[in-house]
Amino acid sequence: MKLVPLGDRVVLKQCETEETTKSGIILTPKAQEKPVTAEVVAVGPGGMVDGKEVTMQVKVGDKVIYSKYAGNEVKLDDVEYVIVRQNDILAIVE
Repeated sequence: MKLVPLGDRVVLKQCETEETTKSGIILTPKAQEKPVTAEVVAVGPGGMVDGKEVTMQVKVGDKVIYSKYAGNEVKLDDVEYVIVRQNDILAIVE
């Protein structure tokens, strides 16, 4: 199956969380912070959203930073994705 976002939605695949600190301490899953970096796997068409013209500024393959508690988590074929609005994306990492 394939996720195809609508409007100004973007499908993100979260980057792996750090399992150890820089000093070598192993973190349990509860102690690990929710990741805020992800890779864009699908982008909606943009267009008119809520009466405003939206131009999509991200593209598939971009690595982005997004709001910590934004979006909806979805699991498809045992892979977890986050679907967010484009305005929840804070920056593109170059």
